[in-house]
Amino acid sequence: MTKARSRSTAKKVKDKWKSKGWYQILAPTLFDKIPVAEALADKPASLIGRITELSLQDITNDFRKSHIKLFFKVYKVEESVAHTQLEGHTLTSDYVRRMIRRRKSRIDGVFDITTRDNAFLRVKPFATTEKRIQSSQKKMIREVMKKTIADEGKAKTLNEFIRDALDGKIGSEIYKNCKHLYPVKRIEIAKTDIMRQPTIEIEETKPVTKQEQPEEKTKELEIPSATPVSEKPVEETETKEPKTEVSEEKTTEVAEEKLEEETEEIPTKEDAEKPVKKKTAKTKEKKEKKPSKPKTKKKTEE
Repeated sequence: MTKARSRSTAKKVKDKWKSKGWYQILAPTLFDKIPVAEALADKPASLIGRITELSLQDITNDFRKSHIKLFFKVYKVEESVAHTQLEGHTLTSDYVRRMIRRRKSRIDGVFDITTRDNAFLRVKPFATTEKRIQSSQKKMIREVMKKTIADEGKAKTLNEFIRDALDGKIGSEIYKNCKHLYPVKRIEIAKTDIMRQPTIEIEETKPVTKQEQPEEKTKELEIPSATPVSEKPVEETETKEPKTEVSEEKTTEVAEEKLEEETEEIPTKEDAEKPVKKKTAKTKEKKEKKPSKPKTKKKTEE
C-alpha cells in the first residue's frame, strides 16, 4: 500500500519550471525603453514589484559610467513585456572609497526635494576637500548644496533632474557655488531614492545633439539651390545674345579709331632727336650766361 501511495504522489507532482515563461523587461522612458533583461515567471502578476539592478554601462556602453548602479521596478506587464520605473541609483562602494583619503574632509548631505512634475525624491550628495576643514566651513558648504539642489529640483522634471545628476551637471553647479567659500575638490551625488513618482505630465524638451545641427543647416542650404530655374531667365539669355554682337562691333570700331590716332601721334626718329638737341643748346647758353652776371655787379659797385 505504501508503494502504491508513493507512486500516485509522484505522478501528481508537476515540474514548476515547465509552467513558467520568459518575460522581457524594458527600461523606463528616461532611457528610451531599451530592453534591459529577461525574467522567468509563472504569472504576469508575480512580476509586478520585482526590482532589477543594472549598471549605467550596460545601457550606454560607456566604461566611465560603470560605477553607477540603477534600480528599475516593474509596475505593468503587457503580454510578454514588462514595463519599469526608476527607483533610484547609487555609487559603488569601491568608487566612493577611492575618492576618500586620509587628512581630507568629507561633507555628506541628505535633502528631500519635489520636482516640477510633483515627484518627491531624496538626494544624498557628498563633497571632498584637499585638506581638513573646520565644522563651520562644512556647515556653509552643506547649506550651499541644499540650496542648489532645491533650485534644480524646482526648475526641472524628474527625468531631467536624474539625467543631470548622472551626467555630473548638478555636481558642477554645486562646485561653482562653493568656490567663494572654500575650494572643494570633488562633488558627487552618491544616492537618490524616488519616494513618489510624478503625478503631473509635462512634455520634456530633448537637448539638441551636435550631430543634428549640421543636418538642419544642410537642409536649409539645399532649399535655395534646389529651386527650379524658371523659363524667364532662359529667354533673357537668348535676347541678350544679339546685344553682345552689337557691342563687339562697336568695340572693334572704337579700337580701330584709337589705333589710327596713335599712329598719327607717334614721332619719328628725326623728330625725337630734334627736341633733344634744342634742350642741349639751351642748357649750354645758360651755363655761359651764369658767370657773366657777377661781372656786371662788380662794375656797378665801383
